[in-house]
Amino acid sequence: MPDARVTVFIVAAPGTETGPLADSLSASPNLTVATVGSGSLTSLADSVPGGRFVFLAGNEHVPPLDELHRLGPEQWCRVDRDRLIADPRSELQRVSGFLGIAYDQALLSPIEAVRRAMVDPAEESSLFASASTTTFGSALRQAGSSLLISTYQTHRLVCARAAADGLNTHLRTYEKPMGIAVAPGRIALGTNTEVWDLRDMPEAAAKLEPAGSHDACYLPRNRHVTGDIAVHELAFAGGELWLVATAFSCLATLDGAHSFVPRWTPPFISSLAAEDRCHLNGLAVRDGRPAYVTALGSTDTPGGWRGAKARGGVLIDVASGEVAIGGLSMPHSPRWRGGRLWLLESGTGSLCQADLDAGSVEVVAELPGFTRGLAFLDGIAMVGLSQIRESATFGDLPLTRTLQERQCGVWMVDLRSGDVVGFLRFDDLVQEIFDLAVLPGVRFPEIAEASDLTTARSFALP
Repeated sequence: MPDARVTVFIVAAPGTETGPLADSLSASPNLTVATVGSGSLTSLADSVPGGRFVFLAGNEHVPPLDELHRLGPEQWCRVDRDRLIADPRSELQRVSGFLGIAYDQALLSPIEAVRRAMVDPAEESSLFASASTTTFGSALRQAGSSLLISTYQTHRLVCARAAADGLNTHLRTYEKPMGIAVAPGRIALGTNTEVWDLRDMPEAAAKLEPAGSHDACYLPRNRHVTGDIAVHELAFAGGELWLVATAFSCLATLDGAHSFVPRWTPPFISSLAAEDRCHLNGLAVRDGRPAYVTALGSTDTPGGWRGAKARGGVLIDVASGEVAIGGLSMPHSPRWRGGRLWLLESGTGSLCQADLDAGSVEVVAELPGFTRGLAFLDGIAMVGLSQIRESATFGDLPLTRTLQERQCGVWMVDLRSGDVVGFLRFDDLVQEIFDLAVLPGVRFPEIAEASDLTTARSFALP
């Protein structure tokens, strides 16, 4: 049963800002939040039966308002701003208990934003802190490979690399990085309005310090401006780069004259328009051709997929245009590997194997987050996990109903047993993962930005 709706009034001590706490509590679908001044609290309590009051003080030394003592202890609670900023999870769990609502980590975001704004710029790197099991770095080291991770919410592309002292996370800045595609000596990255083409230059890698440390250096070679097509996954097929243009509900390629070249749309899409009709998002390549796509619905109206997102997802066979599997919970990241099709049911936090003959999926592992982004390293599935803090889009998913605290990072799943065998977990600013890609045989690459001196001083000639 859903929690009953509660009206909560925030009353603050003089000079104490209420905005972040109000925004936090407003993230709960079971609260109606209002900020009130002192002077009429008892009459307000009488006029709103069941209403609750939260007194926000600057610190523990500020005395409560006299009016609050006229209310019963079950009608109000105190929150000290200093304690709220220092330990938002514990404080919001306490307040949720007082208000009789379910705590969810979506409540944290406004408070964490205040805390991050207080961080000294010199210590900003701490916001990208991560923790990993020894098995994560060992797997990369044993494979002689590295892992690319796109995290659009923080505008960072992360390269996880095994280092002598453990795991190194190499961060580069892009505007909303999304899909990643890898080919020998090449990385393609979709961003907010562009697709970047980066190429490995071994001569540049040899010059990087410390000497001999890098075995690849990817330099930006081309930038194709697509405009805001809500690009999602990218994939190389038959030597050609394909992309999912989610806003236009189509698969596309690029040429020198156009924003993008539409190549395929689901049969149920009646016209090409920037209306995100079905939220096409994932692309699997098989035998050198686009073979399967995922979408969050089979709808043909602007944003129509949102109404049944919890169980309206589909896997579509590109060649036939038929829905191969329906009834999925926000499917993402289809991948053909080892003669099998794998995908993620993000809404349930699952890694799945598809049974195309039966039109169903088998759950291989259930993980503690919104699963999105899938790559393989030998017999291990590397699965991206997101916390999904935005409640309007994700609030009624099976995952959010069963898991109040969701993780963000990359989880390692043994494909034979379904067991979790390691992870890379982000602990602060990074909360959303979109895509993963293994750089096979590339142990410790440099990803150079367009403004880097390495880019300015490296030249590729025919």
